[in-house]
Amino acid sequence: MALLSTHGLVARYGDFQALYGVDFEIGAGEVVALIGANGAGKSTLLKSIMGLLRVAPDMVQLDGRPVGGSQPYRMVASGVAIVPEGRRLFSGMSVADNLRVATDHAAPPHGEPWTIDRVYALFPILQEKQAVPVQSLSGGQQQMVAIGRALLNQPRLLLCDEISLGLAPKVVREIYQSIPSIVERGTAVVVVEQDVGLARSASNRLYCMLEGRVTLTGRSEDISREAIGEAYFGASHALD
Repeated sequence: MALLSTHGLVARYGDFQALYGVDFEIGAGEVVALIGANGAGKSTLLKSIMGLLRVAPDMVQLDGRPVGGSQPYRMVASGVAIVPEGRRLFSGMSVADNLRVATDHAAPPHGEPWTIDRVYALFPILQEKQAVPVQSLSGGQQQMVAIGRALLNQPRLLLCDEISLGLAPKVVREIYQSIPSIVERGTAVVVVEQDVGLARSASNRLYCMLEGRVTLTGRSEDISREAIGEAYFGASHALD
């Protein structure tokens, strides 16, 4: 049984339909990448899973149970957490205080619990900066705080929306190097990523989306760049 799955998922922003019958799944211990150009529906899929968009109950299932349309706090309590695009940190508060906020509404630990000290072990620079207001951090350090805050929700499933956006390549590598340690603690990870090479190397499986539909899925190592190019752009393109 999949940890989380969607079934014919349809999502709208008012009268605008953003997703068209999306089928998606992720199992325990997996890293799954969502790739596609801007506007493909990747972030909308995460929002639909998280309860930030209203969808029919059966369209999202967690442990085989319908949870579509659940309030976000209920999804967090069930073990699903999100690192949102743009980080959404609490400006004016320190690194440590931003992390402590997450412990107030965490799900019951499903294994060895994440603690602030374990977050500091994952991202040592945050321990050095723990008393610093988050708005004074670099973009990469802010992203580490956002990931750490989500981990302190004790998720079984971590949704990461564009965690490399706007960051230097060295910082991106450092952040992606943390994913195996997260998975080792029993957390499955979905990464929304526009960098195709990075998405393939970091994931077990990938889904490519175009205009609100899944156009390609399979094991990351088995899918050719030519197939990804066609699915990504809707025509036969080779990716450089």
